[in-house]
Amino acid sequence: MTQADVIGYVGAVFVFATFWMKTMIPLRVLALASNFLFIGYGYLAAAYPPLVLHVLLLPLNVMRLRQMLELSRQVAHAAAGDLNMDWLKPFTSSRSMDFDELLFRKGEPADRMFFVVTGRCRLVESGVDLGPGAVVGELAMLAPDKARTQTLQCLEAGKLLEITYGQLRQLYFQNPKFGFYFIELISKRLFENIVRLETENAELRGSAAAPGETS
Repeated sequence: MTQADVIGYVGAVFVFATFWMKTMIPLRVLALASNFLFIGYGYLAAAYPPLVLHVLLLPLNVMRLRQMLELSRQVAHAAAGDLNMDWLKPFTSSRSMDFDELLFRKGEPADRMFFVVTGRCRLVESGVDLGPGAVVGELAMLAPDKARTQTLQCLEAGKLLEITYGQLRQLYFQNPKFGFYFIELISKRLFENIVRLETENAELRGSAAAPGETS
């Protein structure tokens, strides 16, 4: 057995091992190793078809691995800090919004979340205004009925980025760490909403009690 044959067989083992991987980062690492091995095999054995194939696959696997590692790093950073969703932008699509447009209504089925780039929106029922940098529509992904809990109206024309729940699920299956941190982000949003509601209720109780105290 020649040196080229050994390298070729080892490369084949690495390719086979990629099919056992359940997450994308280990899969890409093994794929890169198989690329290098088959490039060596193709060169030593003068087998040009596999050589050309793996020369082309090598930069693709490098790019995908870098994307997944960067996603993990940025999501971890976001989970440790604020609710900034900049790390999702490469996976979103762009759309415009017009003045007075209803982007979604309370009770409607939900299938995506939005990132406000420019312009301004309002959650009608709560009266909360959302400007550039705000994320909206993510909570319905975890709701049992997947329905919108509020109506979102455009107050000032601008640009949105959107990502479907299906795309978010794909990111989760490609990298479970992403799913863990995304749930952390959702939890932070829920707790922030609870604090806001408690503050508003305390203010309402205080204003209701004020007339009785002065009489």
